[in-house]
Order: sequence, then C-alpha cells, then structure tokens
Amino acid sequence: MHVTLQQPTGARLITAADQELAIPATLRYTSADPLAVHIDFPPHVTADGQVTTWTFARVLLEGGLRTAAGIGNVRVRPAGPAHTYVEFRAPQGTARLRFPTPDLLRFLSRTYTVVAPDEETVGAQLDHGLVTLFGGRV
Repeated sequence: MHVTLQQPTGARLITAADQELAIPATLRYTSADPLAVHIDFPPHVTADGQVTTWTFARVLLEGGLRTAAGIGNVRVRPAGPAHTYVEFRAPQGTARLRFPTPDLLRFLSRTYTVVAPDEETVGAQLDHGLVTLFGGRV
C-alpha cells in the first residue's frame, strides 16, 4: 500500500516587473514515486485553466534549501533565511516562486517519515528480488 502526503501552502509568484502575486499550491509526496516531490497548482492560477503539476527530485528540493541547486527545468535556491525560490522553466517562459522555507522543511521532514533518505530504491530492489525468487510469478 502506498502512502501519499499532501500539504497546502502559499507561494508568491515574482513577476517580470518584480511584483508579487499570492498563489496557492499543494506540496505532494507519494511512496509510489519515492524519489520525487510534486507541486500542484489549482486551475485558477494557471495559464490554461487546468491543474498543473511540477515534479522533480526530492534531493533537489533538499539541496536547494541550503544552496542553489538544479540545472534543468526546475531550480531551487535559498532567498534568505525565511524563504526559498523555486524556478520552473518551460518553453512558454519561466515562473519564479517564493515559498516559506519552514513550509518546505516541514514537508520534506514529513516525506522522510514515509521513505527515509537513501532508502528510495529499497522497494524497487524488493520487487526485483521477489520476481527473481519466484521466477516471474509475483
């Protein structure tokens, strides 16, 4: 059985003119995909009016809380002691959001109660071992 955590939070979208717009978001983690974290945005704050989810590595979030991390479509970096920037890059443009660091730390800590760091692959190894043991009859 898989465990899913969800934690509502608020973020501030930083516009090109350095204005800030409050937007809701939901942080999500599931043991079915233990290496990843998800940030869900509701339809009323997205360009296409659909729920939008960004998925990226849990270790990227962890690293980005201490120092700039990421070189691809998602980048995370501290913005002083109280906030963290998460930047999403897509062909349509870049969105930079500022999250309260305590919210991200609390969420990350909760994910570790579901799947501890460095144990993300235990489930996959167990599945492979069972298939090998039972000759593919699992």
